[in-house]
Order: sequence, then C-alpha cells, then structure tokens
Amino acid sequence: MANTAQLLRRQSSRDIVLKTQRSIDQLELRELRGRLVPKEHGVSHHHHTSLHHHHQPMYGATNQGFMSDAFDESSELEQEPPFGSDASTSRIKAELSSNVDQQQQPQQQQDIVEGEKEGEERESWDSKIMFLLATIGYAVGLGNVWRFPYLAQKNGGGAFLVPYFIMLCIQGIPIFYLELAIGQRLRKGAIGVWSQVSPYLGGIGISSAVVSFIVALYYNTIIAWCLIYLLHSFESPLPWADCPTRLYKNYTYDHEPECVASSPTQFYWYRTTLQCSESVDMPESFNYHMAIALIVSWFLVYICMVQGITSSGKIVYMTAIFPYVVLIIFFFRGITLKGAADGVAHLFTPRWETLLDPVVWLEAGTQIFFSLGLAFGGLIAFSSYNPANNNCYRDAILVSMTNCGTSMFAGVVVFAVIGFKATATFDRCTEERAGLVALNRTHNLPVCDLQQELANSASGTGLAFIIFTEAINQFPGAQLWAVLFFLMLFTLGIDSQFGTLEGVVTSLVDMKLFPNLPKEYIVGALCLSCCMISMCFANGAGSYIFQLMDSFAGNFPLLIIALFECLSISYIYGVRRFSDDIEMMTGSRPGFYWMFCWKYLSPCAMVTILLASFYQLVTEGSSYPAWIAATGATEKMEWPHWCIVIAFILILSSILWIPLVAILRLCGIKVVEDSDPAWFPEAELKEVHGIVPHEPTELERSVFCFNMDGTEGMCCPKYGLPEKSLEEEEE
Repeated sequence: MANTAQLLRRQSSRDIVLKTQRSIDQLELRELRGRLVPKEHGVSHHHHTSLHHHHQPMYGATNQGFMSDAFDESSELEQEPPFGSDASTSRIKAELSSNVDQQQQPQQQQDIVEGEKEGEERESWDSKIMFLLATIGYAVGLGNVWRFPYLAQKNGGGAFLVPYFIMLCIQGIPIFYLELAIGQRLRKGAIGVWSQVSPYLGGIGISSAVVSFIVALYYNTIIAWCLIYLLHSFESPLPWADCPTRLYKNYTYDHEPECVASSPTQFYWYRTTLQCSESVDMPESFNYHMAIALIVSWFLVYICMVQGITSSGKIVYMTAIFPYVVLIIFFFRGITLKGAADGVAHLFTPRWETLLDPVVWLEAGTQIFFSLGLAFGGLIAFSSYNPANNNCYRDAILVSMTNCGTSMFAGVVVFAVIGFKATATFDRCTEERAGLVALNRTHNLPVCDLQQELANSASGTGLAFIIFTEAINQFPGAQLWAVLFFLMLFTLGIDSQFGTLEGVVTSLVDMKLFPNLPKEYIVGALCLSCCMISMCFANGAGSYIFQLMDSFAGNFPLLIIALFECLSISYIYGVRRFSDDIEMMTGSRPGFYWMFCWKYLSPCAMVTILLASFYQLVTEGSSYPAWIAATGATEKMEWPHWCIVIAFILILSSILWIPLVAILRLCGIKVVEDSDPAWFPEAELKEVHGIVPHEPTELERSVFCFNMDGTEGMCCPKYGLPEKSLEEEEE
C-alpha cells in the first residue's frame, strides 16, 4: 500500500549557538530549546519539544522513544555570532517569532528526523490506526475469500483447522513478527535492511523486489476482472443471468449452444469476459475490453499510490474497512437463505482421517504463508515508517489473528451462499426426477446429491466469478448484491496491490538508483511499465498466462526468500542481538518460543514445504484448465515446453539474486552500494525502557549457543552492523 503512509514535511533546523541568557523570558527559552540541534558524529539529530503540551503529537514524530531527556541548560555550544551581540539577540528573537507563527498554523508541527540524515525525507505513518489498517488491508486479500473456504472443505472441513493453526504458530506469526521487527529496527526497505544485516545478503532484498514486481504485474489482472463485472452489475437483468441468443442463417433465434451446454455464468466468464481460446498456444484475437480494464485499473493504482492519504486520508479506511462491511452484510443475508446451515456444516464438519494425508499439511502451510503476505518486502517497508518504540510484537499478533479470523468468517459467508445455491440445484433436480418417475421413466434418471453439490465448489476465480455469481442471480435485487460483492473484491485486491508495490518502490528509493527523481515519477514509471507488460493478459490465452505466473512466480520464490530471511537473522545477525533490539524497541524481550522458531522451527517448516512442493510437482506434474467450446466445459491440459521454460525463468529471475549478489561481493563487485545505517535513538530507548544487559539463562546457552562473552554460536555477527554500547552511543 504505497502511499498510505503520510509524507511529513520536515524543516531543516540550523545550528543555534548560544548560552543561557537571563533576559529572555521562560516562554522564549522553551521555544529556543525546541530549536537546539545537538551534534553527534557530524550528524544533526533533531529533538523537538512542543510549545503547548496539549497539542496531540504526530505519530512517529514527537513520541517518547525519540525524545531526549538529557538536555543540559548549562552545556556550552559553539557560538556564531558571539552570543552577547545585538545581531545574535535579534536573530534569535526573529527565529523565535517565526517558530511561534508556525506553531499557530494547523498540521505543521515540527518533527524530529526518524532514521534519516539531515536533508533526506522519509514517509511516516499519520497514526497508529492507519498503520494497522494498512497492514491488515495488505495481509487480508482475495485469498482469504476465495481460497481458504475451498481448501477447508477439500481438506477435511473442521479438521483442516488443526494443521492450519499449527502452521500459523510455527511459521506464519514468527516470520511476520520478524519482518515487522527488522524493518522497524533498521528503518529501511527490504534491500536496505538485508544489506545492513550483511553486505552479502543484499540479494534477498532484490529478490523480494523482483518477485513483488512479478506478482503485482499479474495480480492487477484480478482487479481488472472485478472492474468489468462491477460495471456490468448495474445492468438489468444481469448479463450472466441467462444465455445469450444466436441468429442463425435461416433467420431464427436460439440460445447459444455453448452456453446451454455449460451455464450462463460459466459462458459469460470464459467466453464474454476472458474470450478464452482452447489452449495457451492459441492466443486468438486481442481482447479490447480487457485491455481497457487493465489500463483503468493501473491508473487507479497509480492515483492511490501517488496521492495516498496526503490528499485523501479516507483511502486506507475505505479499502481496509469496506470489505468487512460487505462481508457482514452478506453474512446476515446468507444465514437467512434456505440451505445456509447445510453449507456451513459441510465446511466445518471434521473429517479426521484427512490429517494423515501430507498434502493437507502442505496446503495448510502454503495458505498461511501466502495469506499473510510474507517475503514480499511490503511488511518491512511498512514497519520502517513506524516510530522506534512501536510495539511490533503486539502488531504481529493482532494482524495475524485478524487475518485468520477473516478467513474463517469469509468461509462461513461463502458457504452459506454456496449452501443456498446447492440446495436450489438439489431441489430442481429432485423435482425433475419426480416428474420423470411420474411419467414412468425409470431409465437415465438424474442423480440428486446435496453433498456432492456442496463439494463441487471451486477455488480462486471459479468461486468468485462462476459459483458465487450464480448464487447471486437467485437473490431478490441481484444487481445490488452483485455491486456489493465485486466492489468488495476490488477493494480487497487493490489494498493488497498497494503493499506489494510498496516493497518495490521503497527498495528503488532506498537503493538511490534514481537519486534526483521524485518518488511520484518512480511510481508512475513503475505503473506504466506494468500496464504495458500486462497487455499480454488481454488475449484469448491471457487467463492461461495468468495461471502460469500464479502457479510458479508467486510460489517457490517467496518460500525461498523467507527461508533466507530466517537464516540471516538466526545465523548472521544473531538471535541474541535481534532479541536485544526488540527489547530495546518494545521494552520486553521476545520469549524462548519465538527465538526457537526463528532459529530452528520455522526454517525446518519452510524446507519441508519446499521439498514436498517440488516432490508433488515432479510426481504429479502441472496442468491448467483449458476451456473447450465444443463441450462447454474445462479440460486439463499439460503445459507446453515453452511455458515450462517461462516458469523456470520467472523462478530463477527472483531467487538467483541471492547467490549472485554474494558471489559478486566476494569478487569485489558491489551490486548494492553500502549505505550508512539510519539514525536510531538507541541511547534514548535504553534510558526510557531501563534496558540492562541480558544475562542468558542456562537453557538459552545450551539451545541457542549463547556464550558468556556476548557472542553467539552458529552465527557470524562480524558481517552485520557494528554493535555499540550505551557509553559509545552517548559519546
């Protein structure tokens, strides 16, 4: 979510050099203290004290974690010009008058510099609630609505929740916590963070940026689909409610045979919206409607990313809160429908024997991983805009549990509606069967099975654009429900798109590849390039290319990147040092469980998922559902060789940066230039929280190899940032 962080204008303070003057009254003295800029190591650290204490401080600006209590009125500062001169007094009073005028202007409070050198600007969250809404909006996406319900009913119903929450505890929350904490501590984007951890690890950040770019490229196609359906939802009747008619050569009309063979919703999705060809090798004609929708969707993304809450603070509230409003509306509508109870019962009735299937655990792990949006770099970018004393542990727990709660709530809503649709189909089948029996026709009777109808629910686009739309067709006032549903999908998609692209934009800005180019131009160039490349989805084979990228580009690379993130913190930066940083920021030290997850449990879980995924791919292969017009149904087809080559290119283009940057660094070639660590108020935070050196317990020494001299076994902290003691920080 690119610019849901507000860009705060900072005033560059000049060094005011003076001693205490008794003739200046107390009001002027307090104002003068707010202008003082002490120097450390040649870098000006701004400490701001507000004139009126009843003013609400800006989030990420004048909070206790950034304020120094060590102001000494008697400390002597360099003087220029001589303090006693009339010129000096006049200049001081003029600056004080200017400062008072600025205090009277709304929304122009002064800030201290958060993690940047003098003269540089960095975004900062306007409020804590905005950060939480943006992070929840980023984590909660389309996968919560159209993938979790399908996986749950497919993999044991209520029994699926067992591996789901186990994977959440050993993999999801620990890595989510790790990314929030390291971003808040080092105060840079993904590339800057991992380059600071070790110059040899800069490839992790580049890999995150590349995979975020690829995922954002095809993810925006879903937003374009939602826009098409949203536009046509205002038509009466809905265009996917009935089969279209065809004019034959003998000037007679009849329903489209392809639509009759399938269903109105399937025909509208595959033939009208996607204009699907029969294979990925046959792109056929250019889809102009899809091309226009892609251009509009990328333009909307650009507008929201460039302006953000700087011009409209309601964007993040709209995109994060509106999906919940619609889900609640659909919940109360759904539970009143006939068959809703059967649908919800089918979703959560446990089938415990499925827990013995390794695939169930594999799919639970991948769903947790991707639903939280890990390894994209977006979470690191978001947390880098937080104040240094923000409680990242509480944020990780809150957002992760909100994400999982949303998945289960969305599952109830979806299967309440699917239960209604399945019951209506079952009733029609029963009536047809009874009519045939009444006519003494006992052969070829239709088989009516409610549980089979419930089990036929689809995943992904099939659930949203086929099954759910078919159920909405049967609602009174179907247009209203269609508008609400596709507007909800649009806000879910665009909110996640913000966070995905933020990982790319922040990395480009922090790398200073275009130092003289404003961020607005970088965002514009990024969106324009993505829009041009995304035209490959605007043809008959576009949906198949989408499936190819979704199956490979956003799958294995993210697992590998997250694995290297965990290993980097555990064995290079050091778990002990990382825990010290978290204690310094939040005031409380992470428990034994979190350190154990970071060093052992989470890496093992990710390695297991990777190996199982590769094994499944090799043994079962990979295919895609191709639409066959003659039968009005989809048919599984193997990917052609050129698609396999593209899949490998997509994967390697993301993960090869990790070893490549390290190898080139060993050869003396810098792909990522070294940058100075962002300013971080270590001394102030240690003083505020009363931090004392942590004495490792016997269990920590034996499990994590903590040594008495402060070093840590099985890690190489010499490649990380130089540690500074409290005495060195105060010098």
